[in-house]
Amino acid sequence: MALKELIEIKFRLADGSDIGPNKYTPATTVGSLKEKIIAQWPKDKDSGPKTINDVKLINAGMILENNRTLGESRLPVAEVAGGVITMHVVVRPPMNEKARGKLQADSLNKGGCACTIL
Repeated sequence: MALKELIEIKFRLADGSDIGPNKYTPATTVGSLKEKIIAQWPKDKDSGPKTINDVKLINAGMILENNRTLGESRLPVAEVAGGVITMHVVVRPPMNEKARGKLQADSLNKGGCACTIL
């Protein structure tokens, strides 16, 4: 693998701090990036993500899908030689059982369906 094939990415957290930059291959999945973010999450910050589903990665206004690779995600800045891509990290706030129940009740009140499809 040639060195120029690597994509350099840093992850911008909500408070403006960064994780990285690190270099990744185009075959790296978005899900594995999220796992690295969780593993490298600053220990001094509260409300860190617990699973990859708690994390959304946004690049160039697009939410990246877990099962896609960086190459498939068509990162526009990746084509700039020597450029570092900044991806924004959005963490879903933790929901306790009371908040989850209220969300479902609100959905039902607005005509939504809190159904489970088997």
